[in-house]
Amino acid sequence: MRSIKVEGLDIPWTALTFGCLQIAPSKEWGDVCSVEEADRVVKTALEGGIMAFDTAEGYGDGESERRLGKALGSRKNDVLIISKIWPDAELTLKAYQSRLEGTLKALGRDYVDAYLVHWPGFYLDTMEKTGKMCDIMSSLKESGKARTVGISKFRANDIGLMSRAASLFTVNQVPYSLLQREHEGKDLKQCEKAGIGYMACSPSALGLLAGRFDEEALKAPIRREYKLYQQPYFDDSEIVRNTVQEIAQEINLAPINVALAWVIQQKNITTAVVGSRKVDQVKEFCAAGEITLTSDQLERLNKASSQFHYAGGICV
Repeated sequence: MRSIKVEGLDIPWTALTFGCLQIAPSKEWGDVCSVEEADRVVKTALEGGIMAFDTAEGYGDGESERRLGKALGSRKNDVLIISKIWPDAELTLKAYQSRLEGTLKALGRDYVDAYLVHWPGFYLDTMEKTGKMCDIMSSLKESGKARTVGISKFRANDIGLMSRAASLFTVNQVPYSLLQREHEGKDLKQCEKAGIGYMACSPSALGLLAGRFDEEALKAPIRREYKLYQQPYFDDSEIVRNTVQEIAQEINLAPINVALAWVIQQKNITTAVVGSRKVDQVKEFCAAGEITLTSDQLERLNKASSQFHYAGGICV
């Protein structure tokens, strides 16, 4: 699987990062993944060449971190582990250290490779608050317990509040797909200026671009609430879904691989975060880390995506 070298990390970051939200009970996906299933999908991701795993203290109240650490076992130091702190923590070094220690205990590890602030919201809406957060994250990085630090769902204005400290952060985890491109434009320029790469989450639009809209798939609370699964966006996205399907047939792979490959080949992408609780789906999408779409295929996907967005299908 393709990978890139990221400053501060000993292990190259693979083009795909396994997202661990689904491997524990959560309000987004429900209580549908057993401990045994979690163990199997993590090991399947490893076997498929994925060497980066994304979790958070907020995923199942730490259960995702615990299950990930247990599943990785003796290999937990052979991979990159990314976790995130919920922004409701008091803006003090002691509070952030306490949260990080909780994450490390859950993972059974002495450090995380990247520690992200989960989202800014009203917790980090001034230059003073954001400045404190940057100082704290810098201290965590200096301690060695977070090899690198990052942010999640930060927009251009949020990054602007960091001023010169923005370059401290390695990645910004944002939703990004053929159907969701609001983090282009100003957000992208601000991140590029600071040297912050994108961790693209929801690269298949929560499975929509993979054709996951049968009755079982639609039971997931997160999909019922997701704008792109609702009208008129669902019907409007047909042109994109059909183009993905056509190219998938051309390269003899599942549609999700086309959706992921498009994301990986875009500007400023460090990795695409994709997860599942099903072994067969993990085996299926691991192939995306080896695919390079042709210029013609990229052009067709871009054209379909532009038509969708021109029709008003912009998910924010």
